[in-house]
Amino acid sequence: MSLPNTNTSQTVYAAQLIHDKAREFIQKNSRQPFFLFLSYTLPHAALQLPANDSLLAYYVKAFEEKPVPVATGWQGKGYQPQAYPHAAYAAMVGRLDQYVGEVRKQVDALGIADNTLILFASDNGPHKEGGNDPSFFNSSAGLKGIKRDLYEGGLRTPFIAWWPGTIQAGRQSEFAGAFWDLLPTFAELAGVKAPQATDGISIVPELKNSSQKNHEYLYWEFHEQGGKQAVRIDNWKGIRLNAMTHADGPIELYNLQSDPAEQHNVAAAHPDVIARIADIMKKNMLKMTIFLFPQMH
Repeated sequence: MSLPNTNTSQTVYAAQLIHDKAREFIQKNSRQPFFLFLSYTLPHAALQLPANDSLLAYYVKAFEEKPVPVATGWQGKGYQPQAYPHAAYAAMVGRLDQYVGEVRKQVDALGIADNTLILFASDNGPHKEGGNDPSFFNSSAGLKGIKRDLYEGGLRTPFIAWWPGTIQAGRQSEFAGAFWDLLPTFAELAGVKAPQATDGISIVPELKNSSQKNHEYLYWEFHEQGGKQAVRIDNWKGIRLNAMTHADGPIELYNLQSDPAEQHNVAAAHPDVIARIADIMKKNMLKMTIFLFPQMH
């Protein structure tokens, strides 16, 4: 899609355009089953808002934020500089809240709320790029790490499910899942067979507050910053850093039930758990040469 925006004149706000197109889709398909993946880019880097945005002005005043020096003559490379990074971030969150609220109200107004499941989630923890300041907002909520970390602050994210008449308002879940659970979940809801080539499991029982199958374990890997691996087994969380150069390097171990902020490494006291996690890491490492993990062949 070609937009009229330039470096000096940005008349179309992409998030608003995405939102408007999504609402058009809901309106057109409201009398038949539909699936909508609505991927807002708020908040994110760069910190950008519509021109003369009222929310930005509100938060600049609320935070009493002083402008930071920004380079003039931005040529479109890298993130666009933002003079009021804290206010801009808050305004982007506020705009996201407004958009989600409008979608929910639209579903209500169309009379399809009781037959519509809305899931709200984030793809990762907070990040520092483009002027973001997660410490100012306590964005990790006391958890360790941010985006690109495999500690809980980088992995554990909001996941909210809204389904009137099926999900009781205010109910909380202790189920530990991941995004790869969504494909089999949607397949079950649609009444079709899920693909076999997935590690995901349907969370429809959890949504309906019935007996839910749990994962034997969850596994993550990250191919930057020296390479990282993480495994979760029940309440145990194992993390290996510098995996590119130390394929058999030490594994940190945390009990997330008693230590969700991952402050106390208890690896030395649980060699049996470490051995099991090391085996899972070895078996699941994705051997993709594009990520250059030569030590893990």
